[in-house]
Amino acid sequence: MSFSRVLLIVGVLSFLGCAGQASREPAMPAMPPEKLGKVHFETSCSPAVADDFDRAMALLHSFWFSAAIKSFDEVAARDPGCAMAHWGIAMSWWGNPFSSFRPDSAIANGALAVAAAKTANAKTARERDYIAAVEILFEDAATVDQRSRTLAYEKAMKALADKYPDDSEARIYYALSMDQNHLPTDKTYAKLLAAAAILEEEFETQPDHPGIAHYIIHSYDVPILAARGVDAARRYAGIAPDAPHALHMPSHTFTRIGAWQESIETNLASAAAARKDNAAPEELHALDYQVYAYLQTGQDAAAKRVLDETPAITDRIETSSSNAAPSPAGYFAAAAIAARYALERNAWAEAAVLPARETRFEWVDATTYFARALGAARSGDVAAARQNAATLAVLHKKLTVAGNSYWSDQVAIQEKVAGAWIANAEGRTAEGLTMLRDAVQMEDATEKSAISPGPIKPARELLGEMLLEHGRPAEALAEFESTMQKEPNRFRAIYGAAVAAQRSGDTGKAQRYFGELLKIAARADAGARPELNEARESIGD
Repeated sequence: MSFSRVLLIVGVLSFLGCAGQASREPAMPAMPPEKLGKVHFETSCSPAVADDFDRAMALLHSFWFSAAIKSFDEVAARDPGCAMAHWGIAMSWWGNPFSSFRPDSAIANGALAVAAAKTANAKTARERDYIAAVEILFEDAATVDQRSRTLAYEKAMKALADKYPDDSEARIYYALSMDQNHLPTDKTYAKLLAAAAILEEEFETQPDHPGIAHYIIHSYDVPILAARGVDAARRYAGIAPDAPHALHMPSHTFTRIGAWQESIETNLASAAAARKDNAAPEELHALDYQVYAYLQTGQDAAAKRVLDETPAITDRIETSSSNAAPSPAGYFAAAAIAARYALERNAWAEAAVLPARETRFEWVDATTYFARALGAARSGDVAAARQNAATLAVLHKKLTVAGNSYWSDQVAIQEKVAGAWIANAEGRTAEGLTMLRDAVQMEDATEKSAISPGPIKPARELLGEMLLEHGRPAEALAEFESTMQKEPNRFRAIYGAAVAAQRSGDTGKAQRYFGELLKIAARADAGARPELNEARESIGD
């Protein structure tokens, strides 16, 4: 079911509910019922707070952490002996399990919640096991690295799930812990597949559970598995349409399969919900995915409108709610939106002069300097390209020293790509191609972070463009087609493949790719992309 269809159904049901209410006397004003999905978590807390506890759990499963903390606080106030309410608060302070960044305040508040849970003296061994498991995430945070703690937490959740085989929430959280610990360099996807197997089985018996649908999407959020997540993606927004992240999360799958209009629709709704919740990072995260989809379909004016709104939203990051998307996700999205708007349009001179906004996150800042270096090199300003590449090198070194291996590797790829295009601009073509091939191997060995809809510019696509520039269309075609396997329906990859096929003398394949481009860009702005006019002329449209 498309997201627009979900919105229509929700609207009709709301209208019918209001009409039925109006027919009764006296008419009483009422808020529509929340739609957060259905969760039941068995506890020893007072039966009077059971429904409120389940509501808080639904919020937690959709990563609406600020609302979950408030709800668990209310449960604890009504039942001071409800130790699991404090467990829920601790889980909420841990936040998005896929984030590598947690402010000191979150760790401190989570530890306080764990202490409160222990003080409340949980009445069952099962509840004490849950509390002991979450304590691992916060205990010794100053001296034990995060991955060591999350691996220990995964082990504890496996033991808990094995010990209580009738506890579906234990299995669900064990699956999430495996998703959290998947390494982007693991191409067997062992943890993701094991998590998905648990979640798919649970989905059969709990089709309205928000966490199950949510975590299935995460389990399949890699190119080779993405198609398996389509059902969960199309159902999640309907399960919990009042949760901002439930409206965004389906776009992870839609992006992976190149379903651009579905991604646009779901992120329009998600950004609006995040704005209402004063969650600037979440809003920017949704807008980044939205802009990425706009640019793949040639809807450049819509992308520009979002870009123009971005600075004001970015200014609110530090004073807004932090839910599924923490503050660095917001800063990254702001930098990425600007970079994508220039690079996806081949506006190299624009990219070369993008304003650099310094943040406390080197990998965020690298996004802008990568775009500037690439833009300068491809517009002929080698000196500026070298200057920006030098800044990339400094940022890369800082990340390496800090032990941030994932983002250090990502910036190393950007540094390699920038160097390749500088070499190309200086006439060192062979060296540039070698450097790009190295970057492709590096990029193929890892995966994008969930924080981003895709690389700022895929290395393999850039390799195809350089080969095409130097009269090697057959080799370029192979690179573009490989890009399309990993990043389906990318405008630049399909256009590049069409041109490469045409120059290789494969008219049939060229026309097929030009036809695909026109189909993907059916909603493109009139006259915005000369590539579309070229496609129409090629196929005689």
